[in-house]
Amino acid sequence: MGFISFAGRVLFASVFLLSAYQEFIEFGEDGGPALQALRPKYHVFTNHFMTHIGMKLPEVELKHVITTAIVLKGVGGLLFILSTYLGAFLLISYLAFATPILYDFYNYAPESSEFGQLFSKFTLNLAFFGALCFFVGMKNSIPKRLPKKSPKSKTL
Repeated sequence: MGFISFAGRVLFASVFLLSAYQEFIEFGEDGGPALQALRPKYHVFTNHFMTHIGMKLPEVELKHVITTAIVLKGVGGLLFILSTYLGAFLLISYLAFATPILYDFYNYAPESSEFGQLFSKFTLNLAFFGALCFFVGMKNSIPKRLPKKSPKSKTL
């Protein structure tokens, strides 16, 4: 059972590790395609946030956001393979912040092709989020150490 669990964690984390590797390789001086895709979506998100909440989000350098995402996915994926809480929490935090911004299907009409693509990616990330929450819950439910059996007392 131990090997199957390890193999499952490797396969699951490979989604995040390969994504982080690709973004790292393409990063370059201009932030790469990830920054080009994030820029308009981040501006739409901040406009919605200011309109509905009434607060202005602090200004952030989007290159730092991409760098943080690469680190969260890379380090989180490696630690998740080692079956640590920290790895799962890093991946959960990445998914919690990135998913609603990157896959903003709610900004498109249901008839458009973008809606279907973004909605399927949003639900995929939601499934990843659920699987990570399940992992954390299962780690909490398994006792760390089984109690030792006490020897039977002999009666005379």
